[in-house]
Amino acid sequence: MLFGKLLPREANFFDMFNQHADRIVEAAQAFSKLVANYSDLDLRAKYNQEVDYAERAADRVTHDVNKAIHITFITPIDREQIHSLINTMDDVADLIQDSAETMALYDVHHMTEEIVRLTDLSVRCCERLRDAVMLLGNIAEQSTAEAALKTCDEIDRLESDADRVMRTAMSKLFREEPDVREVIKLKAIYELLETITDKCEDVANVIEGIVLENS
Repeated sequence: MLFGKLLPREANFFDMFNQHADRIVEAAQAFSKLVANYSDLDLRAKYNQEVDYAERAADRVTHDVNKAIHITFITPIDREQIHSLINTMDDVADLIQDSAETMALYDVHHMTEEIVRLTDLSVRCCERLRDAVMLLGNIAEQSTAEAALKTCDEIDRLESDADRVMRTAMSKLFREEPDVREVIKLKAIYELLETITDKCEDVANVIEGIVLENS
C-alpha cells in the first residue's frame, strides 16, 4: 500500500488549465449578456445564474488542480508556477461573479456607456487569456512560445485601455452625477470591472514567467 502511494500519479495540468480558462470566458460572456440585457429582469436573472454556474465550475477545477499538485510525483512545470497560475485565474472568475453580485446588491438601475466599454474590454481580456493558456502545453516549440508571449502583450494593452476608460469614467462620474448614492454605486462597479482586466494582466505575467523559464 505504501509503495502504491509513492508511485507517480498522472495529472494533465494543461487540460485543467484549459478547462478553467473556458469557464472564465463563459462567465465573462454571460456577464456581458447580463449588461446588454439589463433592462429585462428575466434575462438579467438568467445571465446572473450563468455567471454563478461558470464561477462554481471554475472553483471545482481550481480545487482539482491544487489537489493534483500534492499527489503528482513529477509535474510538467514548477509546482509554485502551477499554484500561482490556477489561483490567479480563479481570481478572475471570482471578480466577474463579484461584479454581477454587486450590481444586484447595490440595486443599479441602468447601465452606463462606461460599464459597457469596461465589460467589453474585460471579455476581450478573458478571451485572450484563454488563448494564452491554450498554448502552454506546447511552449517547448519556439513559435508557440513566441505566440504565447505576443498574446500576453495583447492582454497588457487591453488592460491599459481599461485603465484609460476607468480614468475617464471616474472623471465624468464626479463631474456630472448629482446623486451621491449613484456615485458610490457606479464607482464600485467601475473599479471591479477594471480590476478584472488587472487580474488578467497578472495571469499574463505568470504565463510569461512560465514561458521564459520552460521554453
